[in-house]
Amino acid sequence: MSLIVDIEKDFGSFSLKVNIEQENGVLGFLGESGCGKSMTLKCIAGIVKPDKGRIVLNGRVLFDSEKKINLPPQERKVGYLFQNYALFPHMTIRENIEIGLSNLHKNEKDKIVKEYLRKMKLEGFENRYPHQLSGGQQQRIAFARALAYKPEILLLDEPFSALDNHLKSSMENELIEILKDYQGSIVYVTHDIDECYRLCDDIVVFNRGLAMNKREKSQLFNNPMTLTEANITGCKNISEIDIINEEKVFAKNWGIECILPSKVMRGARYIGIRAHHIRLVENDLQFARENLFELTVTKVFENSFSYIVYVQNLDEENTNPIQIEVEKNISPIKVGEKVFVKFETNCIFDFC
Repeated sequence: MSLIVDIEKDFGSFSLKVNIEQENGVLGFLGESGCGKSMTLKCIAGIVKPDKGRIVLNGRVLFDSEKKINLPPQERKVGYLFQNYALFPHMTIRENIEIGLSNLHKNEKDKIVKEYLRKMKLEGFENRYPHQLSGGQQQRIAFARALAYKPEILLLDEPFSALDNHLKSSMENELIEILKDYQGSIVYVTHDIDECYRLCDDIVVFNRGLAMNKREKSQLFNNPMTLTEANITGCKNISEIDIINEEKVFAKNWGIECILPSKVMRGARYIGIRAHHIRLVENDLQFARENLFELTVTKVFENSFSYIVYVQNLDEENTNPIQIEVEKNISPIKVGEKVFVKFETNCIFDFC
């Protein structure tokens, strides 16, 4: 299965520019609200027409501005799961699932409806209306409607955003099971970084309408290449740098010198390290001196299973705190005390 999206669209408030090719696996769109993720899905589905470019699905041209090709949505073989499910309230569950099956005989429609009601564990619900179902049940029906059409590509637009955490986790597991048998392409839109990592194989970060280079998910999270990628993947500790030598930099925001795991990237302007890759150690003899710092605790917040600790170099002026996430099985930490902080050297990354 293959998807090519090379389009531009001016919306006035921002310009959308996307250039993506995907062969296999689940492709994730990650970014803040209003950055162009959902609009790209609508362009693929034929709901919104780009100003220029082309969209090709499995060698079939859906849109080409130069060749004046713009297939209507019903001819694109696209399954679209909207953020709010978009079930028709005046139609029964059966009628909602059948909406894309108008060309089939009644017996075939019945067979498909029964199949998907069974898959979604909603047998016997076919004559109910959407308002008679829970949020999770409505979402399952929306999945059934999208898949019953036998689409070549499935577009999922933040499908879990309306669910509470418990139901979200349950539906996530169900989605994974449902999609095991699906052979088409999948594009998954979310602003939840953990959800994106769990469900997607490759990820495209969107920034104000610009789709950045596609990255394999582990590469994206382990080695962000830009400030946007570092921020959007949840890195809490980012500092501008001055380069001291090939492997050492001065982190200006933190007031400390850091040794990198490899040579400084050409053009690097920042370093970052994630909160869970920093640890508090009891004394400076416990570890090698490399990337070991004595800093002052400035804030402590308690989570369900961890502490969020902020430490800072108060010996330097105009420094920013560094965030650390630690388990609760450590000794009590008090604001104002000095602690030894160890950066995991292999987890420090530099970027432009």
